[in-house]
Amino acid sequence: MHQLFDMACNFTSEQFNKDLDETIERAINANVLKFLVVSASLSDTKDIQDIYKKYKSHCAFTLGTHPHHASEINEEEIKKMRVLIDELNPNAIGETGLDFFRNISTYEEQLFAFDEQIKLAIEFNKPLYLHQRDAHEDFIKIIQKYKDDISNAVVHCFTGTKDALNDYLELGFHIGLTGWICDERRNVELRQIIKDIPHDKLMIETDSPFLIPRNLENKPKTNRNEPQYLPHIANEIAGLMGLETDDLIDITYKNSINFLNK
Repeated sequence: MHQLFDMACNFTSEQFNKDLDETIERAINANVLKFLVVSASLSDTKDIQDIYKKYKSHCAFTLGTHPHHASEINEEEIKKMRVLIDELNPNAIGETGLDFFRNISTYEEQLFAFDEQIKLAIEFNKPLYLHQRDAHEDFIKIIQKYKDDISNAVVHCFTGTKDALNDYLELGFHIGLTGWICDERRNVELRQIIKDIPHDKLMIETDSPFLIPRNLENKPKTNRNEPQYLPHIANEIAGLMGLETDDLIDITYKNSINFLNK
C-alpha cells in the first residue's frame, strides 16, 4: 500500500492523552506515515513540540489559534506568536479563520485574530492553514485584502458549496477533505462537485479525533476518529473522483509534502 499523509491531526486533544503513542503506531501500521499536528491555541505549543520531537520523521506542525480561541489573541499574544514562529519554524500558520456556527469567540475577536495571523504568515512567508464555517462572505473579504501576498493556503475540512469551492480555487488555495465526505446524507452537493477539485490542489485528512466516517465498519465504541482510518477516507474520495485509490493517495501525499515543504 502507498504512503498516506494525514493533513489534520488534533493530537493535543485530551482524547489522546492516554494512548497517543498507540494511536500513532496503529496509523503507521495502516501506512499513514505522515501527520500534520494542528494547533488550536498557543497553549498547545509545548505539547505539539513534544510530539514533534518524538516523531520528527513522521510529523509536520502548525502554529496558531483557532477561531474558537480568538479571544486569547491580543497585541501581546501576537508578539509572542512572532517569537515562536521565528524560533520553532512551523510548517504552516493556523488553524486560523472564522467560525460563526458556534461563535465561541465574538465576531470582532475572530476578525482581529484572523487578520493578524494572515499578516504573520505573510511576514514569515508561511502557508496558511485555514478554517471556515458559516462565515464565507467575511472570510473571503479578509482574504481578498491579502491575496497577492499570501504564499500558499489550504482550506482545511472543506464542506462547502460549489460557489465557495470556486472562490477558493480562484485564489489558488488547496482543499482539504475529511471523512465528512463519507456521509451521503449531508454531502449531496460536495459529492457531486468533488471532481471539480484539481488533483494538484487536493489534500486528505481525518481531523481526528473528530469526524469519524459515517460508513466506517467496526467503529470504536468511543466514536473517536484516528489517522488509521485515512485509507478508508481516501478510498471514498477516490471513488467519487473516478481515480484509483493508490493514485489518489500518491497525489495527495505529494501535494502535502510540497505544501508543507516537508
